[in-house]
Amino acid sequence: MSEAAFNELDPELIAAPAEAAPVPVPAVEQLSMAEVLRVPTLRRLWYAQIVSVFGDFLALFAVIDIITFQLHATPQQVTGLNVAYLLPIAVLGVISGVFVDRWPLKLTMVGSDFTRAALCLLLFFVHSIWGFYAVMAAISIFSSFFSPAQGVAIRSAVPFHGLRSANALMQQVMFIMRIIGGPIAIIIVNTFKARACYGLDAVSFLASGSLIASLTLIVPRNPHTEAAAEIQKTSQASAIGRIFMDMKVGGSFILHHAALLFVIVALAAGMFVLGCFGPLIAVYVRDTLHAPSTIFAVTSAAIGIGLLGGVNILNVFAKRIPNTTQVYLGLGGIALGTALLAAAPLAAITLPLLHTTVPVIITVFGCFLIGFACAGIIVPSQTLIQEETPAELMGRVGSTTMSAVFGAQILGLLLSGILADHTSVRSVFAICTAMLAVLIVAGKLWMEPEDHPALA
Repeated sequence: MSEAAFNELDPELIAAPAEAAPVPVPAVEQLSMAEVLRVPTLRRLWYAQIVSVFGDFLALFAVIDIITFQLHATPQQVTGLNVAYLLPIAVLGVISGVFVDRWPLKLTMVGSDFTRAALCLLLFFVHSIWGFYAVMAAISIFSSFFSPAQGVAIRSAVPFHGLRSANALMQQVMFIMRIIGGPIAIIIVNTFKARACYGLDAVSFLASGSLIASLTLIVPRNPHTEAAAEIQKTSQASAIGRIFMDMKVGGSFILHHAALLFVIVALAAGMFVLGCFGPLIAVYVRDTLHAPSTIFAVTSAAIGIGLLGGVNILNVFAKRIPNTTQVYLGLGGIALGTALLAAAPLAAITLPLLHTTVPVIITVFGCFLIGFACAGIIVPSQTLIQEETPAELMGRVGSTTMSAVFGAQILGLLLSGILADHTSVRSVFAICTAMLAVLIVAGKLWMEPEDHPALA
């Protein structure tokens, strides 16, 4: 824990005469995933992430299976389940970070886990679509407190030169469980019924909370930063006044920090594209490529493989590339992937003898590229946010980022069908390409980060 207790130095104490040459700061070698796993606190947080995410995906896929094949839900109702799960995080994200910054960190995480374990048990008594909506939304409410608290815990447990690998480890768990969670959930549902998944989800939250309860989490606070001074000013205000003033401090910090604003917008844009992409890829394979459902399965797997491969490959080979540069490349990669999807059917015209094979190959590669490029945004963005945000604002900045990401994903889910109905699926992919290109240009013109040391 002590490795992460970096405090910002007082400029007056380190000021040098004008004629003095600056002392060069030696580059610090980035820690590998294996090295950050040797940090006991991070290792237990990683174990907790594995069991809780695995349980989450089991329950989520089990619920989707039940409402799809037993309750015969419409596509809109299935999409509604995703919205019900994402919406509370998107709405509460800005507010939850205020409490995360003020509440005891370990108590917040353990309380969230144990409460979600109890809520999972309610799934045993649900037999309607709206009931599933309500329970999943309730679970999501407490997730909105856990996720930013976990970000604070990671930042306090790992030295700055290990944050990239730590974030890659956590995202790796998400991507692996996204790939294997569905098939395992279906096997369990078919063999032991959905209730087994609900029970395993509850047990996973209990296991996660117990692991976190065994930790000693210390969050370093720097009383000399401007953010800490602003927090002190709110101590005399009313309870509601303090909440709004704290939200204002967090929002102002983001808006006045070009690099953070850019990566948060970039994350939101990437998730918006994935939100549009998810519901439409099956329709694209069926109506545009005129390919069988097996190709849909291949394209879905290609996205997951791209995400997982991107996290691991970039973490090893892109250690010396600045975080913002990786984000630019990630946005460009997603734009190229969506452009390939929009252009793939043209191969049937230019290469009539290969009218089926070439568009499918282009589509699969485009899906892989989108997943790979998303990894190039997610991990560097999280790392830069943790490096640049003062400890006393980590909860608010993390939850605001989470709110923007989930809000963009919901917007993508809702708009994808509307845009496709009024234009075409290919046009939606082309629109996503244009949007990302505009964001890259805007980032270069107005959101370029200034060179300054990372905050602590």
